[in-house]
Amino acid sequence: MEFEWNAIAKEIALEVEKAVLPLFGTTKAGEVIGMNASGDTTDYVDKISEDIILSRLKPLGVNVVSEEVGVIDNGSDYTVVIDPIDGSYNFTVGIPIFAFSFAVFKDKKPVYGAIYEFFPKNFYEAVLGEGAFLNGRRIHVRKPERGKEALSFYTRGRCTGIVKRIKRVRVLGAIAVELSYLAKGAIDGVFDIRNYVRPTDIAAGVLIAREAGAIVTDERGKELKVKLSATEKTNLIAVDDEYLLKIILEELGNGS
Repeated sequence: MEFEWNAIAKEIALEVEKAVLPLFGTTKAGEVIGMNASGDTTDYVDKISEDIILSRLKPLGVNVVSEEVGVIDNGSDYTVVIDPIDGSYNFTVGIPIFAFSFAVFKDKKPVYGAIYEFFPKNFYEAVLGEGAFLNGRRIHVRKPERGKEALSFYTRGRCTGIVKRIKRVRVLGAIAVELSYLAKGAIDGVFDIRNYVRPTDIAAGVLIAREAGAIVTDERGKELKVKLSATEKTNLIAVDDEYLLKIILEELGNGS
C-alpha cells in the first residue's frame, strides 16, 4: 500500500500546531509527566503532540519510532520516525525555535522527510532522489565563502578550536531546524559530537540536508546511517562542502 506522505505530514503538523501553540512559553508545557523510552523525562507538550501523531498514524498500520513511546512494530514495510517537538526546551521557555520532525523509511531506507517550523510556518521536505523543498520551492546548500563560514555545533570540550577557523557560530537548540537551515543555505553546517542525538532527532533532517546537497557523516567522516531506534545515540557532522568536513575532522583528530 502506498501513502501520500506529503499530505499526511502536513495534516499532522498543522493539527499538532493547533494543539500546542497555546502552551508556548508556559509552565504547563514543561511539566514533567513521566519518562520516555530512553529514560529521559517526558514533558506535557511532548506527550500532547505525540498522542495526536500516534492517533493519526494508527489507522495506517505503519511502524512508528518515537522519542516518547519508543518503537511500535506493526509488521509494515513502512516505518515513520517522529519527533513531535524538536527543541522542546525552547518551546517551554518561550524561545521560538522548534519544529515537528517526520521521516518515513521503507524497510530500512529513508524515502521521505518533513520538518515543520511552527513560527515562520516553514514546511521543509525531501523525497529520496528528488531533492529538497521549502514551501514547495526547491532548496540547495550554499557555496560557502572562505573565512565567512557559519556553523552550529554541540561539543563537550572537543573541537572547540573550530571557532578560530570560521567566522560565525549559531547554536539554536533544535537540530532538526539547524539541518533545515543548512539545506536552505542559511548556515554552512551543524555538528553534534556529544554522542547525544537520536534517530528521532535527525531522521528527517538528514534526508532533507542530503537531498539539498549536504554531506552528512559520523565523527570519523564516514557516511552516517540513521537507524530505526528510539534509544540509540550517535554523533553527526553535516556540512555544505568537503573543506568544512576536513577542518572539523582535523579538530577532532580524525583528519588525514
